[in-house]
Amino acid sequence: MKPPAPAKLEARQVALERYNERTAQYLPVLAGIDLKVHMGEVVAIVGPSGCGKTTFLNAVDGLTPITSGDILVDGRPVTAPGPDRALVFQNDSLFPWRTVLRNVTYGLEIQGALSRQAMHARARALIDLIGLQAFAEHYPHELSGGMRQRVNIARALAMEPEVLLFDEPFAALDAQTREFMQVELMKILARARTTALFITHQINEAIFLADRVAVFSARPARIKEVIDVDLPAPRTLDLKHQPAFQELERRVWRLIEEEAVETGMIT
Repeated sequence: MKPPAPAKLEARQVALERYNERTAQYLPVLAGIDLKVHMGEVVAIVGPSGCGKTTFLNAVDGLTPITSGDILVDGRPVTAPGPDRALVFQNDSLFPWRTVLRNVTYGLEIQGALSRQAMHARARALIDLIGLQAFAEHYPHELSGGMRQRVNIARALAMEPEVLLFDEPFAALDAQTREFMQVELMKILARARTTALFITHQINEAIFLADRVAVFSARPARIKEVIDVDLPAPRTLDLKHQPAFQELERRVWRLIEEEAVETGMIT
């Protein structure tokens, strides 16, 4: 039997508590998260609102210290933010005074490891990858919301991270653009061969984008179940109307509904 591939990203018994100064008590947020993400894999995390999904993502990025356990990238402990990870936020956060090209090169300029010519070559290759060749010299206000988020993804990819972290990247988009961006993101990740961890509240988005879906329990979060998404590729939006897709969607919904009932969110 072929041995399993080593994990690109691994969380081992990750626990996290927050201190509430008003009550002088510790609030448990994560309660022993175990999760592996393999090279080139996309894993989506869903769960009840407020369960700690974004907190976990921030811990993986090194922005939020964990109380116990380990987070590893290629076997190296995560103790702070680093160039091996890049976080894509809900809002595009592009610099309005910079063109698309100069927004994509921003992190490279700060890093200072490449010549101007090399930075521009890398940025233009990524702008081609996201399909915005004709907009390299445009400013953010001249782009649609979906186009700006594509630039945001290109800016993250420019740093050549080992793992891309997405925190609800399409939440600010209208429903139609969000659907189209899911397709575009799948193409971008496939071409870039990037490992990704994706946080979303949209169950069908998680199933459409991911190789596996990790369902978090209510807070303090633990892994309730990890579901393999065995659906054909390349995926198109028509897939969401297929029985196999809808059955996976119902399965995830049932898991989240169980948590909502147990915690009294619904009766």
